[in-house]
Amino acid sequence: MPKLTPADVPAVKLDSAAAALEASMTREMRRGLFEKPGRTVFAIVELTSKSYTGHAEDEDKDPQVKVRVTGCEVARSDEDAAALADAKAAMWRGRQIDGTLDEVGEGPQRPDAALLDVTRTKPSEEELKAHRARLEEKRRAEFVR
Repeated sequence: MPKLTPADVPAVKLDSAAAALEASMTREMRRGLFEKPGRTVFAIVELTSKSYTGHAEDEDKDPQVKVRVTGCEVARSDEDAAALADAKAAMWRGRQIDGTLDEVGEGPQRPDAALLDVTRTKPSEEELKAHRARLEEKRRAEFVR
């Protein structure tokens, strides 16, 4: 691995226009990602579709859309990172209960909601466990018939 001098600040590449991502990260974060492969940072990102293909009837391509990060805020403290991780877990539990882990489409859009409001409206770990237990009971009841 190449060594960095104290003046080196690695660029972050996500797509052809990752300026919003790079601008939201501190020098220390960027250096940490470069120097420690596998390191994770938590962020809230805004994705905007920029182009698409496979939309014409006579086109022999699968539909595809290209998105770009057009807004981004990276957690700058352990407390912020923990809050984002909690929100991510809560949203994942909600998708699992709704059965939408494989769905593609427009979901709820709440860019103005506070992070704590998001986690309050999502299922808790206990609710997810209860949901899984109900599904298992239903599966067993169908199997017994």
